[in-house]
Amino acid sequence: MSFTAEVKDELSRLTPEHPAACKAELAALIQIQGQLAAQQRLELSTETAAVARTIVRLLHSTFQLKTEIGTRRSPLHQALSYQIIVPAQLGLREALLELGVMDQRGQQLGIEPRLVERPENAAAFLRGAFLGGGFISNPQGDFHFELACPTQELANGLVALMVSFGISARSLQRRNAWLVYLKGAEAITDFLTLVGAHVSRLAMENVLVTKSLRNDVNRRLNAELANQNKSIDASLEQIRSIRLLAERQGLETLPPALRQLAELRLTHPELSLKELGELAAPPLSKSAVYHRVRRIAAIAEEFRQNLDKTGSAG
Repeated sequence: MSFTAEVKDELSRLTPEHPAACKAELAALIQIQGQLAAQQRLELSTETAAVARTIVRLLHSTFQLKTEIGTRRSPLHQALSYQIIVPAQLGLREALLELGVMDQRGQQLGIEPRLVERPENAAAFLRGAFLGGGFISNPQGDFHFELACPTQELANGLVALMVSFGISARSLQRRNAWLVYLKGAEAITDFLTLVGAHVSRLAMENVLVTKSLRNDVNRRLNAELANQNKSIDASLEQIRSIRLLAERQGLETLPPALRQLAELRLTHPELSLKELGELAAPPLSKSAVYHRVRRIAAIAEEFRQNLDKTGSAG
């Protein structure tokens, strides 16, 4: 089951306590999934069984409307969709007027303000909208949320509702539909909390924690690898300087303290400066080892410059 399906399954199990919230949720579902057909009947279509059950439950419990339900398989995608038909009957027109889905002149395009005056009703409307046209990508990958709307007016209304709850949302047009989208994990988890998908929110937050820990481990590993590479490069440079001195003038020409460290470095090329200091007799601090390494490097550099001068004179 996709993460979107898990969220919708969780939301479909919620039953608003107040009738006004039920109406707001049903209004959003009809606005996104519904279509007024000939002979004054209402048709709704969804590919999610849990959403189909929610639509039928709300139609029955809120307005006692009779419904018919069937299935259809798309010839193109072979996806199964659920068709909910509300045939022409007493009370249907009145219900649609009350839900703000239509006015006396026909179908409405935006959100009826009186449906979302109270915060709990506005949250219910957003829940219904997500059930009807929402999508959330698997949080194991990139975080992505979008909600498809049939009209710009509805998309703008949903954006305004989300913003009123402090959730940053935007809309854009894609082909013949309008999309409301959220960017970032925080906005998505805030939306899930608002509409009541607490289990899904916790699942997403667990993924966020795991990702954060994994990123921390990767950063530390990268830092350690970078430090190791620097240490290896420094060790190789030290060995080149020591070998130059050993081959051209002999290590015995170095002061005893530098000679000891030079021989330790040649014998243990893989050790850090701290570890070299521990092998010295007497043991040396890391700063003392570093100081002696720099002295050896300076002697080697001076020797190279003298060789260059001699070569140029020759």
